[in-house]
Amino acid sequence: MQPKVYEVDEHKIAPDKIDQHAHFVITRLREAGHTAYLVGGGVRDLLLNQVPKDFDVSTSAKPEEIKSLFRNAILIGRRFRLAHIRFGKKVIEVSTFRAGATEDAGLIIRDNEWGTEEQDVMRRDFTINGLFYEPESQKVIDYVDGYPDIEKRMLRAIGQPDVRFIQDPVRMIRLIKFCARFNFDIHPPTFEALLNCKSEILKSSSARIFEELLRMLESGASKAFFHLLNEYGLLKALSPVLSKFLEKPDNLAYQLLSVIDDEVRKNSAKPLDRSLLLSTLIFPLFNEHLEEKCKSQEKLPHLGQIAESAHRTIDEVFTPFFSIPRRMRGIIGFLMTSQYRFIPIDGRTIKRPRAPRDSLFPMALHLLKVRSEVQPELLPHYTLWTEAAFASHEPTDTLDHAPRPRRRRRRRRRGPDEKPM
Repeated sequence: MQPKVYEVDEHKIAPDKIDQHAHFVITRLREAGHTAYLVGGGVRDLLLNQVPKDFDVSTSAKPEEIKSLFRNAILIGRRFRLAHIRFGKKVIEVSTFRAGATEDAGLIIRDNEWGTEEQDVMRRDFTINGLFYEPESQKVIDYVDGYPDIEKRMLRAIGQPDVRFIQDPVRMIRLIKFCARFNFDIHPPTFEALLNCKSEILKSSSARIFEELLRMLESGASKAFFHLLNEYGLLKALSPVLSKFLEKPDNLAYQLLSVIDDEVRKNSAKPLDRSLLLSTLIFPLFNEHLEEKCKSQEKLPHLGQIAESAHRTIDEVFTPFFSIPRRMRGIIGFLMTSQYRFIPIDGRTIKRPRAPRDSLFPMALHLLKVRSEVQPELLPHYTLWTEAAFASHEPTDTLDHAPRPRRRRRRRRRGPDEKPM
């Protein structure tokens, strides 16, 4: 198959937008006699005039050959073996061209059969992610009509969509992600396959799906993503409790996600803590559960009982499919419980609040700030506690940081001839 090649006067990708380390990796591989291109989301984002989060490279070089060329490379993965080349905190991901039976239905267990660049493109997920870019000639190479799909703002699976979703069900999550991020339409056969294959999502790795959900909470498009994830039936399989709650009209969770999305877009350089983002999503559900509990019993729950309810809600949302890290579970429970320290369950206002000396307190206060933007009646409480934080000299720039462990001081041991002072 001959690819379509688009010159710089057509695609208009400026050379200075290419990451210099990715350019260096591609040049080094080509000087060693290998084929190498910029590939995937980086090319897509450049064509959409967006700043890519990652610059991935695809090459004819085998993983061991990549490692021999770069001292700063490490090889990772069994199912999908590739190289990570580190430049400080930045990682350039380099994968070898793959082949494989792209139309054989069945979950992909291993994906390390090397192939040509054309074979590699044909086993990718969507046409908009199947483009190569060659920095030296500044050409976009298109085997799958991905370039016109980007122009038409169309999401289309490469090959038979139902087979592609069965091979790797996480592709359905990625489809919804791109739909939410870019507001693209879904090609009808691809959309039909999504609806037919949604039950396959439970065959995926829970860790991979959890990571995709977290990334979407960080994307600035989380409201649209969770709305589509629920509308198309995938959230019901992953978290029935959360799915049922999000079906309610005028849902507070979507309103809070909208506030978070605005904040992410305005301050993308400073990512919000993932525990805070998850708390924003599930706090409205927890609040509803707590209100129902208060109606069913005569005595209002104290903070310890509220904390227990918070952890039960977390378990209801994430089990049995997800396995949430213990530390994250603890932080989310603290953030949600703290909302009732700020505003007691009986609704009274604390006249002289004292900010606790807890490194998680600023993050809990941040959650109250997000809530107050949707519910203005909470703003006086947020103002009161913010003033209390300043009065106690609590740092407010730690809103989005997890706590650091305290270092224990070692006592100097006295020598055998020393006497205590």
